Amino acid sequence: MSIDLTDPVGGRAKRALDLAVAVPLLVLASPVMAVLAVLVRRDSPGPALFKQTRIGEGGRPFKVLKFRTMVQGAQQMGTGIRVVSNDSRITPLGKVLRRTSLDELPQLINVVRGDMSLVGPRPTVPEQVEHYTEHQRRRLLARPGVTGLAQVTGRQLLPWSERIEIDITYIENWSMRRDLAIIARTALMLLRRADNQYRDAAPAFDLPRKPDSTPGAP
Repeated sequence: MSIDLTDPVGGRAKRALDLAVAVPLLVLASPVMAVLAVLVRRDSPGPALFKQTRIGEGGRPFKVLKFRTMVQGAQQMGTGIRVVSNDSRITPLGKVLRRTSLDELPQLINVVRGDMSLVGPRPTVPEQVEHYTEHQRRRLLARPGVTGLAQVTGRQLLPWSERIEIDITYIENWSMRRDLAIIARTALMLLRRADNQYRDAAPAFDLPRKPDSTPGAP
C-alpha cells in the first residue's frame, strides 16, 4: 500500500509548526483531557479513548485517537462506521463532544508522535484507500491533518470524491500561510459550533468500487 516519497508535504518547516503549536496545546489541554476521560467512562461502559486504524502519509497505517462518543461496539451496529444525524449509538456526552469537536483533542498526541499534522487531509480507513485511483493516491503525500482545507470548505456535506480533490489541491499548492489560514478558519468554525455535520441523504462512499468488495468511510 505504501508509495514512494522522500519527504511529506511541507517538510521540516511544517513539522516545526506542528510541534510549536501541538506541544504547548497538549500541555494546556491535559487537565481538560483528564476530566473528559473520566466523564466518558462514566457516561457509558467502555474505554475513554476510541482507537481506529487509519492510513497516513505514504500509505502507512497508524492508530488515530479520539475520545469515544458512541456506545461500545458501535461499528457492529446500525450503519456501521458511517455516522448519521440523530444516530442512536452516540452517547449523551458524545453529542456534546462531537458538536464542540472536543472528541478530537487526543489527536494532538498523534501530531506530537508524527502520525499526523495540524493541517492536512483527514485520515481515512484502509477500505477506502484500496479504491483510490493513482491520481487520488496523491492524497497520501501529506501527513493526515486534525483539520484541513476540505473541512473548512464543506466538512461532511461534501461527497468523498470532492473532498479528495480538495485535499489534492491543498497538497499541490501547500504554503505555510495557507496552513495558518486554515487553522484560523477552523477556530472560527468551532466558535460557531455548526450543527450540520452529517450528510445523510448522499452515499458515504462514492468512489469506484472493486468487484465483490464492501466499501467503508471514516
